[in-house]
Amino acid sequence: MLRLLLLLAAMLSAQVRAELVIEITDGVEDPIPVAFVPFRWQGSGALPLELADLIENNMERTGLFVGTPRENMLSRPSQGNQVVFRDWRLIESEYLVIGRVIPQGEQLVVEYELYDVFGQASLLSERIPGSAAQLRDIGHFISDRVYEQLTGQRGIFSTKLAYVTVEHRTDKDQSYRLMYADADGARPIAIFQSSQPIMSPAWSPEGQRIAYVSYESGRPEIYIQELASGTKTKVADYEGQNTAPSFSPDGRRLVFSSSRDGNPEIYIKNLRNNRLVRITKNAAIDTEPRFSADGDRILFTSTRAGNPHVYEYDVNTGRSQRLTFEGRYNSNPTYIPGDDQIAFVHQFERDYQIAVMQPQSGALQVLTASGFDENPSPAPNGQMMVYATSNGGKGVLGIVSVDGRVNTLIPSTTGDVREPAWSPFLN
Repeated sequence: MLRLLLLLAAMLSAQVRAELVIEITDGVEDPIPVAFVPFRWQGSGALPLELADLIENNMERTGLFVGTPRENMLSRPSQGNQVVFRDWRLIESEYLVIGRVIPQGEQLVVEYELYDVFGQASLLSERIPGSAAQLRDIGHFISDRVYEQLTGQRGIFSTKLAYVTVEHRTDKDQSYRLMYADADGARPIAIFQSSQPIMSPAWSPEGQRIAYVSYESGRPEIYIQELASGTKTKVADYEGQNTAPSFSPDGRRLVFSSSRDGNPEIYIKNLRNNRLVRITKNAAIDTEPRFSADGDRILFTSTRAGNPHVYEYDVNTGRSQRLTFEGRYNSNPTYIPGDDQIAFVHQFERDYQIAVMQPQSGALQVLTASGFDENPSPAPNGQMMVYATSNGGKGVLGIVSVDGRVNTLIPSTTGDVREPAWSPFLN
């Protein structure tokens, strides 16, 4: 998959400078101390990227870990026979990550090791071939492996974020860009740009396509764009509104909301034969559908009870049931991977916040508190969520853990950022 990520970067020429910088605002009370020793470079000149810094930043952004300051390190081993566990116990580092980068002609090999300091045991030891251009992907891959070893959960550092940026030059001159970037905000790439609004990006399950809504024709239409080739296909241009697309788990169908028959209802389109099936029918507004992981259920927002609330449609029976009852406004629902919870936007008094709920019990937990939070999108391991919020009057992205203990902000250096979507696993 490293090759696929590099291919996508090479084929998309509209790459722009990094725009997102993640700032940790809240973490756990006692993060685990880990020493990330600078990797030894065994070639001439300097490497373009310090892997230890990248891995440390990735791990710290989860809020679960804190890196050992370099000035406190009593030694800097690069391989196992150089490790003196006493040095790391003295500075209370519980785990140790070391490594080296070895040139091999035009290519290179990265070797790294993870140690349990107090247990004096090797937990991981791997050798990864690649090139200098692949160092960032290799660093994210190592971060994934270390995170999984220490938490038991699959890492998300090799995933991507899709989002929309908006630059307001004047009231009549605005620029919208559909972007995707590494999960840490680096290497942003613009895959579509327009003077008209772009909304609701959604990843395909294999991570090679993005569906989105564009107003380039003057009204909302749904497109699917191939990331590698840039090929764009219009899949919903019915009269009225066509909004909120989402792929089925097998990637063969698209669920969305359309007012083609006069009222916003939920439709499923087979992308292979273009067959369209309407699954809701009432006088209310039905929108924002999302498939469950097994494809048997669909969450959506409906005003059929008067105010927006979250409903669930059973694909097998064709029946819908209301899930949210607390508060007067609940919308933009999504399933949390690997969990029995759902996430959505919940209004409390005048504030809009990201909340999670266990549908069986109805127990609701509010995770954010800015009052301007929307568009939750869970990471594929179900541990974190990205969402749109406001900071200093500017649209930014936030990331919050599903237990609410870890919060980070992702400000943009230019324009407002909105409509985030977390990719599936890409490796």
